[in-house]
Amino acid sequence: MAQPLFVFMQLEFPWSLGPADGRYLLRAATDGDPQHVVVLNTLAVQGARARGRAGAGGLLAGRARRAPVLAPEPEPAAAPTTRVTVIDPVSLSAESQARAWLSELDRDREIGAAVMVVNRVLYSHRIACADPDVHEVSAVHALVIRAGWGEGEQVADGRWAHARALPVPADTGGATGARRGLRRDRSSALRPQERLAGLLGARGAALLCEETALRARADLDHGRVALAALELDRAFAFALSELPAERRQDLAVRIAELEQLRAGVKAQAQAALGAPDGELDREALTHALERLRATLRARTATGV
Repeated sequence: MAQPLFVFMQLEFPWSLGPADGRYLLRAATDGDPQHVVVLNTLAVQGARARGRAGAGGLLAGRARRAPVLAPEPEPAAAPTTRVTVIDPVSLSAESQARAWLSELDRDREIGAAVMVVNRVLYSHRIACADPDVHEVSAVHALVIRAGWGEGEQVADGRWAHARALPVPADTGGATGARRGLRRDRSSALRPQERLAGLLGARGAALLCEETALRARADLDHGRVALAALELDRAFAFALSELPAERRQDLAVRIAELEQLRAGVKAQAQAALGAPDGELDREALTHALERLRATLRARTATGV
């Protein structure tokens, strides 16, 4: 009798994500059906770090031994790799179904959905451990992305019967598209690099509204609409205090637009204190956030 098959998306990241290795079952509600099974496996660390541990034992064995002399060009220390497998808990009865799923795969949509699931696990881990240093991931951080299928025990161990490697988002678009994207990336990266140098060299300062807007964006991207509304409310409050104080005439129209949007953002933040995410106006929040981001981009276009 043929074993049921399960399709999955898998990503590997070059660091420890935080949660312990194991299998995690995700539901939308307490009595709801399972939505996803997430399997975390830390792959064995080899190379420089392993050799370092072996060497440390030798150093401790002799009390009078000197510390080792480091090479002027040391090889990079090895780092753990975390393999995350996001499994659809609804099984398939025939391999032809699994092959059809893989052949018709909407790559960008499935990768995005898998990253959302992984980030739900990481967000919950951050809350459970009260650890602010646990951070979410993006698909561009992955070393490799796979899609495939396998029997239950296979995929539950991060293995598969058949899988296909998918390019990470930065590598999509074909040869010509990739070259065009590379030129865009280089030109668009110039301004952030200039601003980074300015911030590090104390030739400028980060605004409070910039950080809170980034937090609102992350919360909105990951479906935490109530948190996004509260963060965006703070971001607007900071922006409408900080930006006018700079007396930038070129931003006057944009600041006036933010003032017009302020009441709606505040109303959403107040509603967020007692309403589920689904009852908030995500479209209105997205629009207000984009207008704030546009103002901040215009502010730094002159090198601030």
